[in-house]
Amino acid sequence: QVQLVESGGGLVQAGGSLRLSCAASGRSISNYAMGWFRQAPGKERNFIAAITWNGGSTSYADSVKGRFTISRDNTKNTMYLQMNSLKPEDTAVYYCASRRSPWITWARGEYDYWGQGTQVTVSS
Repeated sequence: QVQLVESGGGLVQAGGSLRLSCAASGRSISNYAMGWFRQAPGKERNFIAAITWNGGSTSYADSVKGRFTISRDNTKNTMYLQMNSLKPEDTAVYYCASRRSPWITWARGEYDYWGQGTQVTVSS
């Protein structure tokens, strides 16, 4: 089993930056792909970004491409999401996830483990 805990959310003004972290415990995630999703009130949980087991490949939703950067440090069993140029429409609960495969997927149902989420609020 893998336990995931997100941190780093908060309130920020439009144009600002935040860095989210996702710390894993229970076992090493070094062989697992990881992803970030977000869910705004009344909406579905949507894919944002994903990274392969070794960080060699990443993928982003169009809505965040060029503004967000996903990364990981397998020595720390941790994944990150650097969010720049934040917009009010980025406001949501952000979730990290991992899957028992080295490879990226955008499909929410393909992820095996989820964190509890961290709130990001961007004011205009």
